[in-house]
Amino acid sequence: MFCIDIERTPRSRLNETDFSSLEFGAVYSDHMLVADYMEGQWQKPVITPFRHISMSPATSVLHYGQAVFEGMKAFKAENGDILIFRPDMHFKRMNASCRRLCMPEITHDLFLEGLTELIKLDKDWIPSEHGCSLYIRPFMYASDEFIGVKPSKTYKFIIFTSPVSGYYKGTVKVIVETEYVRAAEGGIGFAKTGGNYAASLLPAKLAYEKGYHQLLWTDSKEHKYFEESGTMNLMFIINDTIITPPLSSSILAGVTRDSIITLAKDMGINVEERKISVDEIHEALERGILQDAFGTGTAATITHISAINIKGKEYQLPEVSRRKISNQLNQTLVDIKLGNIPDKYAWNYRIKV
Repeated sequence: MFCIDIERTPRSRLNETDFSSLEFGAVYSDHMLVADYMEGQWQKPVITPFRHISMSPATSVLHYGQAVFEGMKAFKAENGDILIFRPDMHFKRMNASCRRLCMPEITHDLFLEGLTELIKLDKDWIPSEHGCSLYIRPFMYASDEFIGVKPSKTYKFIIFTSPVSGYYKGTVKVIVETEYVRAAEGGIGFAKTGGNYAASLLPAKLAYEKGYHQLLWTDSKEHKYFEESGTMNLMFIINDTIITPPLSSSILAGVTRDSIITLAKDMGINVEERKISVDEIHEALERGILQDAFGTGTAATITHISAINIKGKEYQLPEVSRRKISNQLNQTLVDIKLGNIPDKYAWNYRIKV
Protein backbone atom coordinates (compact mmCIF):
# COMPACT_ATOMS: atom_id res chain seq x y z
CA MET A 1 0.00 0.00 0.00
CA PHE A 2 1.25 3.47 -0.88
CA CYS A 3 0.45 6.82 0.68
CA ILE A 4 0.56 9.06 -2.37
CA ASP A 5 1.46 12.71 -1.91
CA ILE A 6 -0.50 15.00 -4.25
CA GLU A 7 0.66 18.36 -5.56
CA ARG A 8 -2.33 19.96 -7.23
CA THR A 9 -1.90 22.14 -10.27
CA PRO A 10 -2.20 25.85 -9.46
CA ARG A 11 -3.98 26.43 -12.77
CA SER A 12 -6.19 23.88 -14.46
CA ARG A 13 -6.38 23.85 -18.26
CA LEU A 14 -9.77 22.13 -18.21
CA ASN A 15 -11.83 25.21 -19.11
CA GLU A 16 -9.48 25.96 -22.03
CA THR A 17 -10.05 22.55 -23.63
CA ASP A 18 -12.51 22.09 -26.49
CA PHE A 19 -13.86 18.58 -25.97
CA SER A 20 -15.89 18.78 -29.17
CA SER A 21 -12.77 18.74 -31.39
CA LEU A 22 -10.24 16.50 -29.68
CA GLU A 23 -7.21 15.27 -31.58
CA PHE A 24 -5.92 11.89 -30.41
CA GLY A 25 -2.88 12.30 -28.16
CA ALA A 26 -2.61 16.09 -28.43
CA VAL A 27 -4.32 17.25 -25.20
CA TYR A 28 -3.20 16.26 -21.69
CA SER A 29 -4.94 16.32 -18.34
CA ASP A 30 -3.72 18.35 -15.38
CA HIS A 31 -1.70 15.79 -13.43
CA MET A 32 0.64 12.81 -13.70
CA LEU A 33 1.86 10.09 -11.36
CA VAL A 34 5.62 9.65 -10.95
CA ALA A 35 7.60 6.94 -9.15
CA ASP A 36 11.34 6.22 -9.11
CA TYR A 37 13.09 2.86 -8.90
CA MET A 38 16.44 2.93 -7.10
CA GLU A 39 18.49 0.74 -4.75
CA GLY A 40 16.48 -2.28 -5.85
CA GLN A 41 12.98 -1.05 -4.99
CA TRP A 42 10.22 1.33 -5.97
CA GLN A 43 10.15 4.56 -4.02
CA LYS A 44 7.06 6.39 -2.79
CA PRO A 45 5.02 7.69 -5.76
CA VAL A 46 3.78 11.26 -6.06
CA ILE A 47 1.16 13.00 -8.17
CA THR A 48 2.30 16.31 -9.62
CA PRO A 49 1.04 18.78 -12.21
CA PHE A 50 1.67 17.58 -15.76
CA ARG A 51 5.05 19.03 -16.67
CA HIS A 52 8.15 18.54 -18.79
CA ILE A 53 10.79 15.98 -17.79
CA SER A 54 14.34 17.18 -17.33
CA MET A 55 17.12 14.68 -18.07
CA SER A 56 20.82 14.46 -18.75
CA PRO A 57 22.02 13.95 -22.34
CA ALA A 58 23.66 10.81 -20.94
CA THR A 59 20.38 9.30 -19.73
CA SER A 60 20.46 5.61 -20.59
CA VAL A 61 17.10 5.39 -22.36
CA LEU A 62 18.20 7.93 -24.99
CA HIS A 63 21.04 5.65 -26.09
CA TYR A 64 19.97 2.06 -25.43
CA GLY A 65 16.19 2.14 -25.62
CA GLN A 66 15.08 0.61 -22.32
CA ALA A 67 11.51 1.91 -22.35
CA VAL A 68 8.08 0.28 -22.22
CA PHE A 69 4.54 1.65 -22.18
CA GLU A 70 0.87 0.74 -22.15
CA GLY A 71 -2.37 2.32 -23.33
CA MET A 72 -5.73 2.04 -21.54
CA LYS A 73 -9.02 3.90 -21.58
CA ALA A 74 -11.39 5.24 -18.94
CA PHE A 75 -15.08 5.98 -19.50
CA LYS A 76 -17.92 7.57 -17.56
CA ALA A 77 -20.84 5.35 -16.65
CA GLU A 78 -24.35 6.80 -16.62
CA ASN A 79 -24.32 7.08 -12.82
CA GLY A 80 -21.05 9.04 -12.93
CA ASP A 81 -18.76 6.18 -11.90
CA ILE A 82 -15.47 5.78 -13.76
CA LEU A 83 -14.86 2.56 -15.69
CA ILE A 84 -11.33 1.55 -16.68
CA PHE A 85 -11.23 -1.31 -19.17
CA ARG A 86 -9.14 -4.34 -18.18
CA PRO A 87 -6.31 -2.63 -16.25
CA ASP A 88 -5.11 -5.95 -14.81
CA MET A 89 -4.39 -7.35 -18.28
CA HIS A 90 -2.51 -4.19 -19.19
CA PHE A 91 -0.56 -4.47 -15.93
CA LYS A 92 0.47 -8.05 -16.72
CA ARG A 93 1.43 -7.16 -20.29
CA MET A 94 3.51 -4.21 -19.14
CA ASN A 95 5.45 -6.45 -16.77
CA ALA A 96 5.99 -8.96 -19.58
CA SER A 97 7.51 -6.11 -21.59
CA CYS A 98 9.64 -5.13 -18.58
CA ARG A 99 11.02 -8.66 -18.24
CA ARG A 100 11.98 -8.82 -21.91
CA LEU A 101 13.78 -5.46 -21.77
CA CYS A 102 15.57 -6.35 -18.50
CA MET A 103 13.66 -3.76 -16.48
CA PRO A 104 12.19 -4.09 -12.96
CA GLU A 105 8.57 -5.18 -12.74
CA ILE A 106 5.99 -2.76 -11.42
CA THR A 107 4.13 -3.76 -8.27
CA HIS A 108 0.37 -4.17 -8.50
CA ASP A 109 -0.19 -1.62 -5.71
CA LEU A 110 1.89 1.02 -7.47
CA PHE A 111 0.16 0.45 -10.80
CA LEU A 112 -3.47 0.21 -9.70
CA GLU A 113 -3.50 2.47 -6.64
CA GLY A 114 -1.47 5.11 -8.41
CA LEU A 115 -3.78 4.91 -11.41
CA THR A 116 -6.87 5.14 -9.20
CA GLU A 117 -5.73 8.25 -7.36
CA LEU A 118 -4.66 9.95 -10.59
CA ILE A 119 -7.98 9.24 -12.33
CA LYS A 120 -10.00 10.38 -9.31
CA LEU A 121 -8.08 13.65 -9.26
CA ASP A 122 -8.57 14.28 -13.00
CA LYS A 123 -12.03 12.72 -13.33
CA ASP A 124 -13.46 15.86 -14.95
CA TRP A 125 -11.14 15.30 -17.90
CA ILE A 126 -13.09 12.19 -18.94
CA PRO A 127 -15.12 13.30 -21.99
CA SER A 128 -18.86 12.78 -22.13
CA GLU A 129 -19.00 13.20 -25.91
CA HIS A 130 -19.96 10.18 -28.00
CA GLY A 131 -16.99 8.13 -29.14
CA CYS A 132 -14.58 9.85 -26.74
CA SER A 133 -12.69 8.58 -23.69
CA LEU A 134 -9.78 9.33 -21.39
CA TYR A 135 -6.67 7.66 -22.77
CA ILE A 136 -4.24 6.47 -20.08
CA ARG A 137 -0.52 6.19 -20.82
CA PRO A 138 1.66 4.41 -18.23
CA PHE A 139 5.33 4.19 -19.23
CA MET A 140 8.74 3.45 -17.75
CA TYR A 141 12.24 4.31 -18.88
CA ALA A 142 15.86 3.75 -17.83
CA SER A 143 17.13 6.82 -16.01
CA ASP A 144 20.80 6.09 -15.26
CA GLU A 145 23.19 8.81 -16.36
CA PHE A 146 25.72 6.44 -17.84
CA ILE A 147 27.09 5.69 -21.31
CA GLY A 148 27.59 1.94 -21.37
CA VAL A 149 25.64 -1.00 -22.73
CA LYS A 150 24.16 -2.58 -19.63
CA PRO A 151 20.79 -2.56 -17.84
CA SER A 152 20.12 0.64 -15.96
CA LYS A 153 20.04 0.57 -12.17
CA THR A 154 17.43 3.31 -11.91
CA TYR A 155 14.09 3.79 -13.67
CA LYS A 156 11.23 6.25 -13.74
CA PHE A 157 7.57 5.20 -13.96
CA ILE A 158 4.98 7.76 -15.03
CA ILE A 159 1.25 7.72 -15.78
CA PHE A 160 -0.44 10.61 -17.55
CA THR A 161 -3.81 10.87 -19.27
CA SER A 162 -5.27 12.47 -22.37
CA PRO A 163 -8.90 13.07 -23.42
CA VAL A 164 -9.30 11.64 -26.91
CA SER A 165 -11.71 10.98 -29.73
CA GLY A 166 -11.32 7.97 -32.03
CA TYR A 167 -7.84 7.11 -33.30
CA TYR A 168 -8.98 6.57 -36.88
CA LYS A 169 -11.66 8.64 -38.58
CA GLY A 170 -13.69 5.98 -40.34
CA THR A 171 -12.29 3.03 -42.30
CA VAL A 172 -8.68 2.47 -43.37
CA LYS A 173 -6.99 1.37 -46.58
CA VAL A 174 -4.04 -1.01 -46.11
CA ILE A 175 -1.23 -2.47 -48.17
CA VAL A 176 0.56 -5.78 -47.60
CA GLU A 177 4.21 -5.24 -46.61
CA THR A 178 6.64 -7.81 -48.05
CA GLU A 179 9.95 -5.94 -47.90
CA TYR A 180 10.37 -4.33 -44.50
CA VAL A 181 10.12 -6.18 -41.16
CA ARG A 182 8.42 -4.94 -38.01
CA ALA A 183 9.67 -7.73 -35.73
CA ALA A 184 11.21 -11.20 -35.86
CA GLU A 185 10.65 -14.34 -33.81
CA GLY A 186 12.79 -14.27 -30.72
CA GLY A 187 12.95 -10.48 -30.73
CA ILE A 188 10.87 -7.87 -28.93
CA GLY A 189 7.81 -7.78 -31.18
CA PHE A 190 5.53 -8.97 -28.37
CA ALA A 191 6.73 -6.20 -26.03
CA LYS A 192 5.11 -2.77 -26.04
CA THR A 193 8.26 -0.77 -26.52
CA GLY A 194 9.17 2.22 -28.63
CA GLY A 195 11.67 0.40 -30.84
CA ASN A 196 8.93 -1.64 -32.49
CA TYR A 197 7.12 1.53 -33.50
CA ALA A 198 10.27 3.30 -34.65
CA ALA A 199 10.98 0.40 -37.01
CA SER A 200 7.54 0.81 -38.56
CA LEU A 201 7.68 4.53 -39.31
CA LEU A 202 9.53 4.52 -42.63
CA PRO A 203 7.49 1.73 -44.28
CA ALA A 204 4.30 3.33 -42.95
CA LYS A 205 5.37 6.66 -44.45
CA LEU A 206 6.05 5.01 -47.81
CA ALA A 207 2.63 3.34 -47.68
CA TYR A 208 0.96 6.66 -46.85
CA GLU A 209 2.59 8.24 -49.87
CA LYS A 210 0.88 5.56 -51.96
CA GLY A 211 -2.49 6.40 -50.42
CA TYR A 212 -2.69 3.84 -47.60
CA HIS A 213 -3.32 4.42 -43.90
CA GLN A 214 -1.61 1.32 -42.59
CA LEU A 215 0.43 -1.78 -43.42
CA LEU A 216 -0.39 -5.44 -43.09
CA TRP A 217 2.85 -6.81 -41.67
CA THR A 218 4.04 -10.25 -42.72
CA ASP A 219 6.51 -12.66 -41.12
CA SER A 220 10.22 -11.79 -41.19
CA LYS A 221 11.45 -15.06 -42.73
CA GLU A 222 9.34 -15.54 -45.87
CA HIS A 223 6.83 -12.64 -45.90
CA LYS A 224 4.33 -15.43 -46.37
CA TYR A 225 2.07 -15.13 -43.31
CA PHE A 226 0.21 -12.18 -41.82
CA GLU A 227 1.16 -10.93 -38.36
CA GLU A 228 -0.49 -7.60 -37.39
CA SER A 229 -1.31 -4.16 -38.73
CA GLY A 230 0.50 -1.12 -37.36
CA THR A 231 -1.36 -0.10 -34.21
CA MET A 232 -3.73 -3.09 -34.37
CA ASN A 233 -4.04 -6.84 -34.27
CA LEU A 234 -5.54 -8.25 -37.45
CA MET A 235 -8.70 -10.27 -38.10
CA PHE A 236 -10.35 -11.64 -41.24
CA ILE A 237 -13.79 -13.18 -41.72
CA ILE A 238 -14.38 -15.95 -44.26
CA ASN A 239 -17.50 -18.16 -44.21
CA ASP A 240 -18.67 -16.44 -40.99
CA THR A 241 -15.46 -17.53 -39.27
CA ILE A 242 -13.06 -15.07 -37.65
CA ILE A 243 -9.46 -15.94 -38.51
CA THR A 244 -6.60 -14.22 -36.68
CA PRO A 245 -2.86 -14.90 -36.49
CA PRO A 246 -1.78 -16.83 -33.38
CA LEU A 247 0.23 -14.95 -30.76
CA SER A 248 3.99 -15.32 -30.95
CA SER A 249 7.14 -13.51 -29.85
CA SER A 250 6.72 -11.16 -32.84
CA ILE A 251 3.07 -10.19 -32.26
CA LEU A 252 1.66 -7.98 -29.50
CA ALA A 253 -0.89 -9.74 -27.28
CA GLY A 254 -3.68 -7.21 -27.74
CA VAL A 255 -6.17 -6.67 -24.92
CA THR A 256 -8.90 -5.80 -27.43
CA ARG A 257 -7.91 -8.85 -29.49
CA ASP A 258 -8.45 -11.09 -26.46
CA SER A 259 -11.75 -9.38 -25.66
CA ILE A 260 -13.10 -9.78 -29.20
CA ILE A 261 -12.15 -13.46 -29.30
CA THR A 262 -13.87 -14.05 -25.95
CA LEU A 263 -17.04 -12.25 -27.03
CA ALA A 264 -17.13 -14.02 -30.41
CA LYS A 265 -16.84 -17.48 -28.89
CA ASP A 266 -19.58 -16.71 -26.36
CA MET A 267 -21.82 -15.55 -29.22
CA GLY A 268 -21.30 -18.85 -31.01
CA ILE A 269 -19.11 -17.35 -33.73
CA ASN A 270 -16.35 -19.61 -35.01
CA VAL A 271 -12.85 -18.33 -34.23
CA GLU A 272 -9.62 -19.76 -35.63
CA GLU A 273 -6.27 -18.63 -34.23
CA ARG A 274 -3.91 -19.90 -36.90
CA LYS A 275 -1.42 -18.87 -39.53
CA ILE A 276 -3.02 -16.96 -42.39
CA SER A 277 -1.05 -16.78 -45.61
CA VAL A 278 -1.01 -13.89 -48.04
CA ASP A 279 -1.98 -16.40 -50.72
CA GLU A 280 -5.07 -17.48 -48.77
CA ILE A 281 -6.40 -13.94 -48.41
CA HIS A 282 -5.46 -13.14 -52.03
CA GLU A 283 -7.50 -16.11 -53.20
CA ALA A 284 -10.42 -15.13 -50.94
CA LEU A 285 -10.39 -11.64 -52.42
CA GLU A 286 -10.24 -12.99 -55.96
CA ARG A 287 -13.20 -15.28 -55.26
CA GLY A 288 -15.14 -12.56 -53.42
CA ILE A 289 -15.50 -14.59 -50.22
CA LEU A 290 -13.59 -12.31 -47.84
CA GLN A 291 -16.52 -10.95 -45.87
CA ASP A 292 -14.59 -8.65 -43.57
CA ALA A 293 -11.16 -7.52 -42.41
CA PHE A 294 -10.54 -5.29 -39.42
CA GLY A 295 -8.00 -4.30 -36.82
CA THR A 296 -8.40 -4.39 -33.04
CA GLY A 297 -6.62 -2.26 -30.46
CA THR A 298 -7.12 -0.05 -27.41
CA ALA A 299 -6.74 3.14 -29.45
CA ALA A 300 -8.53 1.77 -32.50
CA THR A 301 -11.14 -0.53 -30.81
CA ILE A 302 -12.44 -2.14 -34.02
CA THR A 303 -11.33 -0.34 -37.17
CA HIS A 304 -12.75 -1.63 -40.43
CA ILE A 305 -10.51 -2.11 -43.43
CA SER A 306 -12.11 -0.74 -46.58
CA ALA A 307 -9.48 -1.81 -49.14
CA ILE A 308 -6.44 -4.09 -49.30
CA ASN A 309 -3.56 -3.77 -51.75
CA ILE A 310 -2.19 -7.26 -52.15
CA LYS A 311 0.29 -8.41 -54.80
CA GLY A 312 0.03 -5.03 -56.50
CA LYS A 313 -3.76 -5.00 -56.86
CA GLU A 314 -6.24 -3.08 -54.72
CA TYR A 315 -9.37 -4.92 -53.64
CA GLN A 316 -12.46 -3.25 -52.17
CA LEU A 317 -14.15 -4.90 -49.21
CA PRO A 318 -17.91 -4.96 -48.45
CA GLU A 319 -19.55 -1.82 -47.08
CA VAL A 320 -19.25 -1.55 -43.30
CA SER A 321 -23.04 -1.51 -42.92
CA ARG A 322 -23.11 -5.10 -44.31
CA ARG A 323 -20.55 -6.43 -41.82
CA LYS A 324 -22.87 -7.99 -39.28
CA ILE A 325 -20.36 -9.89 -37.14
CA SER A 326 -17.77 -7.16 -36.56
CA ASN A 327 -20.44 -4.51 -36.00
CA GLN A 328 -22.16 -6.68 -33.42
CA LEU A 329 -18.87 -7.39 -31.63
CA ASN A 330 -17.90 -3.73 -31.68
CA GLN A 331 -21.23 -2.58 -30.24
CA THR A 332 -21.16 -5.23 -27.51
CA LEU A 333 -17.62 -4.26 -26.52
CA VAL A 334 -18.50 -0.55 -26.44
CA ASP A 335 -21.59 -1.26 -24.32
CA ILE A 336 -19.49 -3.20 -21.81
CA LYS A 337 -16.89 -0.42 -21.60
CA LEU A 338 -19.61 2.18 -20.98
CA GLY A 339 -21.47 0.02 -18.47
CA ASN A 340 -24.57 -0.12 -20.64
CA ILE A 341 -24.86 -3.91 -20.34
CA PRO A 342 -23.82 -6.36 -17.60
CA ASP A 343 -20.06 -6.94 -17.39
CA LYS A 344 -20.15 -10.70 -16.87
CA TYR A 345 -16.41 -10.98 -17.52
CA ALA A 346 -15.52 -8.47 -14.76
CA TRP A 347 -13.42 -6.56 -17.27
CA ASN A 348 -14.22 -3.08 -15.95
CA TYR A 349 -12.42 -1.64 -12.94
CA ARG A 350 -14.96 0.67 -11.34
CA ILE A 351 -14.02 3.79 -9.41
CA LYS A 352 -16.89 5.18 -7.33
CA VAL A 353 -17.19 8.94 -7.38
